[in-house]
Amino acid sequence: MQELLVTLAKGLVEEPDQVTVTVDEPDEEGVIVYHLHVAENDMGRVIGKQGRIAKAIRVVMRAAAVRKDQKVAVEID
Repeated sequence: MQELLVTLAKGLVEEPDQVTVTVDEPDEEGVIVYHLHVAENDMGRVIGKQGRIAKAIRVVMRAAAVRKDQKVAVEID
């Protein structure tokens, strides 16, 4: 799952070497939180107009998580 998020983000940004993902342990509800970190000047590219790209990233991650019987959340830091 982490590799999927990194691959998606690297395809969007101008500085792919600055993309990192940290993963939190599952909380009491079993939700795994992925924190996406990108360069400051690439934040707009990852979020998109009105958050459309961020929403699309979250949808793809949730769809992949369902296939693995997991619950995930993506936060862009």
